Amino acid sequence: MPPAKCLSSGIVLLVLLVGGMSLARSKSTNSSESRSDSVRTPILVELFTSEGCSSCPPADAFLARLEAQQPVAGAEIIAIEEHVDYWDGLGWRDPFSSADWTERQRRYADVLGSGSIYTPQMIVNGSTEFVGSRERSGHDAIEQAARRSAVPLTLATTPVAGKHATEITVRVEKVDEPSGEAEVWLAITETGLQSAATRGENAGRDLRHASVLRRLQKLGVAKSGAQGTFTAKVSFDSSWKRENLHAVAFLQERRKLHILGAAQVPLA
Repeated sequence: MPPAKCLSSGIVLLVLLVGGMSLARSKSTNSSESRSDSVRTPILVELFTSEGCSSCPPADAFLARLEAQQPVAGAEIIAIEEHVDYWDGLGWRDPFSSADWTERQRRYADVLGSGSIYTPQMIVNGSTEFVGSRERSGHDAIEQAARRSAVPLTLATTPVAGKHATEITVRVEKVDEPSGEAEVWLAITETGLQSAATRGENAGRDLRHASVLRRLQKLGVAKSGAQGTFTAKVSFDSSWKRENLHAVAFLQERRKLHILGAAQVPLA
């Protein structure tokens, strides 16, 4: 009996040791994953869309989920919904549309080689384009973009007393850009926007959006091998809800249009 008791005790001890080691490895792995996921690379995801396009609502909803859920490990998804104006004469005028956003899409078409513009079109970090409702393509493009290094950008905001305006300062760390320079852009976006379409392809639908582009301006050019600080005073339309506004800064190659770095802050 004593030897049997001793063997049983040994088995119990071995099980406990193995279990403890497994638990320790599990904790170590989880901790490592948590640490790696806490460091996220900012990824700019642009969606060219229109309220007059019946195939656009699924893409709008996909962008909204990407923005709210942040589902891609290692990526901080910064969403910008850019409403084009070439659908406006087909039954429903999109209240968020702009010819400037259409022109931005044309520039992408020229550089990315598609040669034509369409909706819904999603572009990840200025380098990968696809139909905006194709979720697998979106996840894959964001995962690939997150593996690349990004130029660090920081934003600081100073409200202007008594006015619908804010002073925004963008600091760009050292740029390693072979072409010698990259453009610094500042965008203002607004969340919580929606429309009840009464005409056009989406007549009778309640259309909800992710972060809609309200304003876009170029702050300057960041030279290769140097840091830079850029400041602008941005005015807001009185109809915009301040609590839903964000400032988004991004650094974009002048010729290839690749996004080299991005950052955003709330303006509430």
